[in-house]
Amino acid sequence: MLRTNTCGELTIKDVGKKVTLCGWVQRSRDLGGMTFIDLRDRYGITQLVFNMETNAALCEQARKLGREFVLKASGVVAERSNKNAKMETGDIEITVEHFEVLNASLTPPFTIEENTDGGDDIRMKYRYLDIRRNAVKQALELRARMATETRNYLNSQKFIEVETPVLIKSTPEGARDFVVPSRMNQGEFYALPQSPQTFKQLLMVAGLDRYYQIVKCFRDEDLRADRQPEFTQIDCEMSFVEQEDILQTFEGLVRHFFKAVKGIDIASVPRMTYADAMKYYGNDKPDIRFEMKMVEMDNVVKGKNFKVFDDAELVVAICAKGCAEYTRKQLDELTEFVKRPQIGATGMVYARWNADGSLKSSVDKFYSANDQKMWMEKMNAQQGDLILILAGEKSKTRKAMSELRLEMGSRLGLRNKETFAPLWVLDFPLLEWNEDSKRWHAMHHPFTSPKPEDISLLESNPGEVRANAYDLVINGVEIGGGSIRIHNKELQKRMFSLLGFTDEDAQAQFGFLMNAFEYGAPPHGGIALGFDRLCAMFGGSDSIRDYIAFPKNNAGRDVMIDSPSKISDEQLKELGITRTDTGKN
Repeated sequence: MLRTNTCGELTIKDVGKKVTLCGWVQRSRDLGGMTFIDLRDRYGITQLVFNMETNAALCEQARKLGREFVLKASGVVAERSNKNAKMETGDIEITVEHFEVLNASLTPPFTIEENTDGGDDIRMKYRYLDIRRNAVKQALELRARMATETRNYLNSQKFIEVETPVLIKSTPEGARDFVVPSRMNQGEFYALPQSPQTFKQLLMVAGLDRYYQIVKCFRDEDLRADRQPEFTQIDCEMSFVEQEDILQTFEGLVRHFFKAVKGIDIASVPRMTYADAMKYYGNDKPDIRFEMKMVEMDNVVKGKNFKVFDDAELVVAICAKGCAEYTRKQLDELTEFVKRPQIGATGMVYARWNADGSLKSSVDKFYSANDQKMWMEKMNAQQGDLILILAGEKSKTRKAMSELRLEMGSRLGLRNKETFAPLWVLDFPLLEWNEDSKRWHAMHHPFTSPKPEDISLLESNPGEVRANAYDLVINGVEIGGGSIRIHNKELQKRMFSLLGFTDEDAQAQFGFLMNAFEYGAPPHGGIALGFDRLCAMFGGSDSIRDYIAFPKNNAGRDVMIDSPSKISDEQLKELGITRTDTGKN
């Protein structure tokens, strides 16, 4: 080894010891006859000291070193006279006797500091420099720890880790595939897996009983803070289980994560049906760190000649505790918020129960004080509370109120990132109708089993069939989901038929799985957890990009290596692909 110690481990106990450190120059300071250099490696920072009086030549050489030069420095550990309590090594410094420049460095395009002066684009272009920053390095260390704890728990539960193929067959359901042309089978294409779904089911048919994989997946979809074209999930499957077995097993994994990584004890994970999630929170991934449930108000607001409410399919409200003193400006801001195109409401009604007991609303013309008192009783409001009301088409109004609820939660400081509220959401609809294609689509995927008691409704009332499915939500973020699978060939054929597959289509796409079901497929189910999202959640971030070593930007590009990029005509010829007249591949 070139070094005897790292830059993060020496303490006052090491005073007098001769050591050799290697690392990067974080910063240097010239103070008269002394030069100080902070040397950084993955483990921390140690201060190096050069004294003009004792070794002028060495000190002069040190003053020529630039930021991010790579050094090997040898010397004696000494006690610092001006200790730095903010540094792990703040009690000591190294009196340098010799150093060697292992490599020089250009001046970096941004500072390698906790709060850097580099914007997202420049940091992504020089990601290898960005990773030197503590914040990013610690994010990747957290990711590694989460992977270790995943394996520790699942191995202890007798799961076996199995790798599944990356070059697979394209499937018509779900997001768009990334496709890979085959040179040896020209005109045919592999697809990169959106998930190892069919393979993990085949592993259950194969008798492996409990499978897991920390697996890379690919989806060609529009990007945002919690999406990347390639992402990682904790993919799991179990045989001879029912829904309760899977919920218990992976609730255990969640509790293990919180205890091992955050030092938090999670007693249990509450459960909520999809119907209740939509009714009380307006979405299927509710943030239950705070109350403020939605309350349907139709029976106490209609029939008073206020057309907005009378003509609405749904009138729904939330109660903001202690907010009756909101100013007109604050209320106008909230009204503008809900009228944003991405929220979709046409306006907002409010009602105050003032501290002096008086009632005041934005629709006093239509509703008396007695009417408004009924509203307050319906909302379980108290003096000092503010009621916010939206009305309109049911699904759009629920969505808008969900966004308003989250906005109020943020404004009132109720969404603390150090507070965690995991939740199971159960009993999703099995199918959803698509107006564009005029057919039913699987809400999860075509292998999800219906609830046994709803199977009789498959053909007669498919929209009412509930899926034997479950999602894990933490703090309003969908972390993962899964289901009990269909393991019976006849039921799977009925499902394919509902989804518009002909027998020939189903055989062409999934014949291998259907055939496997004829060889003793066990009852099975599983789950996939978004590993990147879990890491970001535990790191307190809204974006998964800092928890991926080399992420893509929002346009799906890796600006560091300039990918995707064109390939040569020769490569295209080998693949049997002709370049179009536009010059694009």
